[in-house]
Amino acid sequence: MKNRITVSVFSLLILSTVFLSCSRKKPKEAAPPEIPVVEVIRKDVPIFKEFVGQVYGYSDIPIRARVNGFLTGIYFEEGFAVKKGQLLYTIDPAPFQAKVATQESQLAAAKTQLAKAESDLNRIKPLAAINAVSKSDLDAATAEYEAAKSYVEAMESNLKYAKIDLSYCRIKSPIDGVIGKTKARVGEFVGQNPNPVILNTVSIIDTVRVEFFLPEADYIRLTRVYNELRDFNPELASKNRNRTMQLILADGSTFKYKGYVNFINREVDPQTGSLLVQTTFPNPDFLLKPGQYAKVVVKMKEVKDALLIPQRCIMELQGHYSVYVVNTDSVVENRQIETDARIGDMWIVRKGLKPDDRVVIDALQKVKTGMKIIPQIIEFKSKSNSQTE
Repeated sequence: MKNRITVSVFSLLILSTVFLSCSRKKPKEAAPPEIPVVEVIRKDVPIFKEFVGQVYGYSDIPIRARVNGFLTGIYFEEGFAVKKGQLLYTIDPAPFQAKVATQESQLAAAKTQLAKAESDLNRIKPLAAINAVSKSDLDAATAEYEAAKSYVEAMESNLKYAKIDLSYCRIKSPIDGVIGKTKARVGEFVGQNPNPVILNTVSIIDTVRVEFFLPEADYIRLTRVYNELRDFNPELASKNRNRTMQLILADGSTFKYKGYVNFINREVDPQTGSLLVQTTFPNPDFLLKPGQYAKVVVKMKEVKDALLIPQRCIMELQGHYSVYVVNTDSVVENRQIETDARIGDMWIVRKGLKPDDRVVIDALQKVKTGMKIIPQIIEFKSKSNSQTE
């Protein structure tokens, strides 16, 4: 009996030893996590820059009251098209008609005086030829005739001027275009400050002008790029000089018609350090209106073989930028980079990456230097078409 108890105790000791040794085995290591990565994109990238511009009609012609008077009629619909020569306004013509009548009367009197002077001269000439009258009488008759003739010419000029003033009482459109809101109503006295002088504006808007100011540094940069391109390839430089321009409208959409530069001011504004540039855009749908603001997109340069990564890959700390790169052993490394222009939601990397590098995206808080991962290569689809600095 005693031997059986001894054997049982011994067996329990052996089982306990086996159990403890099994419980002390190391647990299996966790599998490396799957982390999304993107490959560095290598391609030529044009760099654009946006400038705030203002829209003007191709022609904006102010409609002026060129004579003083009370407005008696308005003959157009505000905001609609008008034709060249179409009657727009009338000003009370009575004072100007009276002036015309006065000038006509004075002209008639002058012509009567001229006829008398001419008759006297014709009568004296044959008498002077036979010395029946003195030479001084002939000279006096000749002078009186010339004075009467000049007076008639002066009265004709006054009558013409009076008729011109009368014609200004009927204000007509100088061009085909779209007219704006009137600044005076029937019954108002117009044509003299503080009363309205400019009554309205007619604009040609099937083509528009967009003006913006180009900073001096950008102007120098563009000129330098163009000159270098001209030395290398004159034909390409000529095409590049007339590069098409784009507009971004207030709602963020891109205007479907492209324009071109047709004017650059001769001087830089010393107060702002910028240069006025004018571009022209077709506007057949009349979407653009004078006074609107839009962003003019200008191609500044083109980066050859640029390295691009999504902006979401980049970490910033006190002005320094870095990314997590996955090496060939699938181990994470932290790498400092230098960035260039931002292209929408992408960034050009000037230094720190190679074309075949894989960069961690969207999991920057889950990784650290030296960590082994299972890289899951994804294709990043940019949500922005913007290509601006």
